[in-house]
Amino acid sequence: MKIAPVSFKASVFLGAVAAATFIGSPVYATGMATCDSGPQTGWQPQATLEKQLVSQSWQVRRIKVDGGCYEVYALNDRGERVEAYFHPVTLAPVPTSRSGSSAVPPATTTPR
Repeated sequence: MKIAPVSFKASVFLGAVAAATFIGSPVYATGMATCDSGPQTGWQPQATLEKQLVSQSWQVRRIKVDGGCYEVYALNDRGERVEAYFHPVTLAPVPTSRSGSSAVPPATTTPR
């Protein structure tokens, strides 16, 4: 079976369509959580969130931005692996679409 070559005009057109598709689409790494957090100039520093979690006996491995939220990879106070999301302005836990709840216990719990 022989495949016919694609003309230069056709390949340019297909490239433009592909580029328009990617440029016009919103970018979310996982889509598990999204935050309406406004401009990053109003966000609290990641270090503040890390301090908050360390004070709750978490071992923070990584914090990154995903869907306008802070996404945290850590070990919680029970030694369990956790992927949790936090609002970057309030640092409140954000429920995820996977579980419908956050991986973080309410802040009203007493520390050990």
